[in-house]
Amino acid sequence: MEIISGKWKCCIINRLANGAKRPSELHREFLDATPRVINQQLKELELHGIIKKEIFKELPPHSEYSLTEAGRTLLPLIAELEKWGAGYRPALKKILGLE
Repeated sequence: MEIISGKWKCCIINRLANGAKRPSELHREFLDATPRVINQQLKELELHGIIKKEIFKELPPHSEYSLTEAGRTLLPLIAELEKWGAGYRPALKKILGLE
């Protein structure tokens, strides 16, 4: 849980499933999160070996994040969590009185 806990980590992993993305692309995809929070969670995922950061030494210089093999092994687990969440959502709405 230490590795994937954090509001945006599973979302980041899912977004990187289809290929590498620049940090600015990830910031635009998660408008509810501050860039500082996204950067912190990217750093933690990189530290745990779930994603890797590649820095391109060209003009203008830029970087991209992509999943490692270890990160790819999390995709089925995240898919199961999403499936569970979709099934539980109606009950949660009732509990919270949002229906």
